[in-house]
Amino acid sequence: MSATVLGNGDSGPGDRPPIPEEIAELTDPSNRIDPYPLLNKLRDRSPYSPFDGLVVVGRHAQTSEVLRDPTMSAARDKATISPTARGPRTRNFLHLDPPEHTRYRRLVSGAFARRKMESLAPQIRENATELLRSGAASGTIDVIEDLAYPLPLRMICELLGVPYEDRDRIKDWSAILAESLDPQFGASAGRMTRETARARAAFVGYFRDLVELRRAEPREDLISHLLQAEVDGEQLDDSDILATCVLLLNAGHETTANLIGNAILALLRHPEQYERLRADPTLAAATVEEVLRYDAPVQMTARVARQPGTIGDTELRPGDTILLLIGAANRDPDVYPDPARFDIDRVHGTPHLAFSAGAHFCLGAPLARLEATIALELFGTLMREPRLRPDGVAYKPNLNLRGLARLPVDVDGVGSR
Repeated sequence: MSATVLGNGDSGPGDRPPIPEEIAELTDPSNRIDPYPLLNKLRDRSPYSPFDGLVVVGRHAQTSEVLRDPTMSAARDKATISPTARGPRTRNFLHLDPPEHTRYRRLVSGAFARRKMESLAPQIRENATELLRSGAASGTIDVIEDLAYPLPLRMICELLGVPYEDRDRIKDWSAILAESLDPQFGASAGRMTRETARARAAFVGYFRDLVELRRAEPREDLISHLLQAEVDGEQLDDSDILATCVLLLNAGHETTANLIGNAILALLRHPEQYERLRADPTLAAATVEEVLRYDAPVQMTARVARQPGTIGDTELRPGDTILLLIGAANRDPDVYPDPARFDIDRVHGTPHLAFSAGAHFCLGAPLARLEATIALELFGTLMREPRLRPDGVAYKPNLNLRGLARLPVDVDGVGSR
């Protein structure tokens, strides 16, 4: 799972249009804990244009339509309010359009196919069990530090061929890049630019060294596969490989960590739902789907209009950025009855948009679903009398890739299943 939203990059404050209050509120740190009252207001007002070059969309039907519309571009540099990132430039297929996007995506899609993911289930289960037992040994487990973050990081490192012992460096760089995906307006305008550039450069340099190692000694991993892959008869150049590696590693664990953390927090805040899961662990997969709707790990994404048009009564011009509020769309009362209610038995007649839709539907969705499902199943069966410590719950500063920094839970021990 991954998403990138608009920004004014390195432009000076005088280059930015005045930001309406309700849009600037999106970046207010006080909204991290519960952004949904504000997102609901923006959804109810949408679609609308708060200033030239930006259209806000938060209704489910219109968000889904834009994500599937082939006239919409994922290329940020086509926007009139395009960011101008510093640091090494790399081609990221997240920001390419078909047919080019399709060719690059095909190169790595096999590694994330459902059948391939299912073969990883025993290893995911073994890792999750080990992490839960170790984390709960003291009587208090930090769900984020002890389970939600290391589990997907271990798995994506193994798929790519990245040494897991480098996880501390990777964690620091990933956290910086994740925060840089927040909308660059209001309180966050111009923030993080130099730090982001350094993190991006460090990530690229790290993978450049690893690519050279795999070029000399190929292994059964995704980096080695990318070195041998071809697009239209031509091999990928190093820039394409580096961009793909950074994207897959970052997207392959940050959002899944948010998903697992958000899920366990929701369950512990709704004890009756947790008891349903504990009594019937087969509900874990349905729980994951409800969490993706209820508290999406990726809160927003963006597209750029390539031709004139309309969304509702709002006109679009070529180059306009459409800011899609995924978190708001997934709580649209026109689609989901009583949308603020967390219900793991909810029947999802209309799919949520947590993994996007259309050509850019999340490549890692099968892996994220599998990791989260196993993590919830094991948490429910292994943790004895888990009790949330509300005073210790803390969120990361991110608005877009929204998730917890800490989630301490007291337990009376670990079961044997």
